[in-house]
Amino acid sequence: MKIAVAGLGYVGLANAVILAQHHDVVAVDLDAERVGMIDAKQSPIVDPDISEYLASRELRLTATTDAESAYTGADFLIVATPTNYDEELNFFDTSSVDSVLSLAEKCSPAPTVVVKSTIPVGYTADARAQHPDLTILFSPEFLREGRALYDNLHPSRIVVGADPSTREKAEEFAELLRAGSLDADTPVLITGTTEAEAIKLFANTYLAMRVAYFNELDTYASRHGLDTRQIIEGVGLDPRIGSHYNNPSFGYGGYCLPKDTKQLLANYDQVPQTLIKAIVESNTTRKDFIAFDIIDKNPEVVGVYRLTMKTGSDNFRSSSIQGIMKRIKAKGIPVIVYEPTLEGDEFYRSEVVEDLEEFKRRSDVIIANRRSEDLADVADKVYTRDLFGSD
Repeated sequence: MKIAVAGLGYVGLANAVILAQHHDVVAVDLDAERVGMIDAKQSPIVDPDISEYLASRELRLTATTDAESAYTGADFLIVATPTNYDEELNFFDTSSVDSVLSLAEKCSPAPTVVVKSTIPVGYTADARAQHPDLTILFSPEFLREGRALYDNLHPSRIVVGADPSTREKAEEFAELLRAGSLDADTPVLITGTTEAEAIKLFANTYLAMRVAYFNELDTYASRHGLDTRQIIEGVGLDPRIGSHYNNPSFGYGGYCLPKDTKQLLANYDQVPQTLIKAIVESNTTRKDFIAFDIIDKNPEVVGVYRLTMKTGSDNFRSSSIQGIMKRIKAKGIPVIVYEPTLEGDEFYRSEVVEDLEEFKRRSDVIIANRRSEDLADVADKVYTRDLFGSD
């Protein structure tokens, strides 16, 4: 079987690798450098499992910038291109997905399209109306940055959305994912496409709510001089709550949670709600609290240790620590940044310091979303809310 994958980010590359174990996969990306790295069996993203599979496994995987040739003759086309929520326009930008669908429709025979990009609730139904000659499914992705392949090898569930006439295609695609994984008993759920879209947004919003809850618990404990860790451990002993995903942070961030919560809130435009709005607003409140807490220490220079959101990830898109930076700089306090993945000597008008020892020496307060052994010798300078050393 020939499978095309549009987009070589976390989602696209993880799916390409999974499926290339048993099928011919052609991955498409606009970035020629990324394409070249795949052909050289190197991963363009930080993910140890992807790197290992590319280097040591016999995968039937090629990459190209020629989308039309990749889509033509494909049985399935997986769309994993970037989408984003525009706060000013209250609009979810799906133009990258739209362009893939338009090109796929011109191919003969047209592939079955499986959208894995995050999209608004109702998008797939609208896309089917605009592209009546295409079979369009939606399959939400549930993965962590830096563990994308692992989460596809060991999926919590496989969800594929289809209409009644395309259910057979949905079941076929679900079996492709299950066959590429290492867990034969993974739950498979075939739903309507709109329900599958809602599953993705509601799942991520629930995770954001959990992050926000423990962050607000930490804010309360901090303001009242209480031991946050003791409270969280006691709360987590209730089996209905559990002791997972409970580590305080500077706020939820990364590629998915901020945009998905705001998109879900936008979908509630004509529906009564209070909780979803509170989840979105709580993240701003948390960043305000963290920034003011740092500013109260009257530092002359604040150092930002790493912009990335998660351990083992190279992505710092929408990372919460950037919001902290902006608030501190707005008070006229100089901010310097240590981030090895950055190229250049400046990040949003903040100096990037490449030498870690110099960075530690010049910083009066070092803010770190997660603790690191790199900072053990300057622990008295480090400001973090990390209690458990986990994401």
